Amino acid sequence: MLKKLLLENILFLDIETVPQKPNFNNLDENTQMLWDLKSQYQRKEEISAEDFYNRAGIWAEFGKIICISVGYFTFKGDVKNFRVTSFSGVEEQLLEEFKQLLEEHFSKAKHLLCAHNGKEFDFPYIARRMVINAIELPYKLNLFGKKPWEVPHLDTMELWKFGDFKHYTSLKLMAHVLGIPSPKEDMDGSMVKDVFYKDNDLDRIVTYCELDVVTTAQVFLRLRNEDLLAEDEIKKV
Repeated sequence: MLKKLLLENILFLDIETVPQKPNFNNLDENTQMLWDLKSQYQRKEEISAEDFYNRAGIWAEFGKIICISVGYFTFKGDVKNFRVTSFSGVEEQLLEEFKQLLEEHFSKAKHLLCAHNGKEFDFPYIARRMVINAIELPYKLNLFGKKPWEVPHLDTMELWKFGDFKHYTSLKLMAHVLGIPSPKEDMDGSMVKDVFYKDNDLDRIVTYCELDVVTTAQVFLRLRNEDLLAEDEIKKV
């Protein structure tokens, strides 16, 4: 079935998120209490809500999006390119820009969104942050009333599960076992908060996010048993 999908109809994406505030003490008292309650089931007894706040970015209620990177295939005759671009900075603005991209270029029934672990993280996180920012959901993220087979989302991790509901595989591990060359990353997801709040280096985060988009596309190609993208086929726009 994957082979029947046209690559040019798929928008590959990845997001980077951070806690809404640099530190737990920057939160108001009510938000601190709610974070304490929300994180209890994840924390060990000896870890305080304050110490656990470094992980707040993974919850849409306590985090925010600082970058959405996207990639899409273009074809001109036999020439294939994969174009990558990003929306970053102020969350409300980048969400509006991403929504505009969806509505102007990826709004038709044939269009699909693809991310690694996207169904559990990227897609619901973007939708929740849009609601919080009072942005009307674009059609591709509004799942109300849709049957499972009508949801326009692909997930490379779900495709790798082959029906195994308890199986989690990171993008990095999938790329490794599928023989995809590892991109020259100088950071990992655990570093995003400090790079954003302490180093004030959003450009570094954008580069990291874009590399994950390229890797997701490469994994998708391997799942279709197709040739990987060559370096000169990847274009930054």
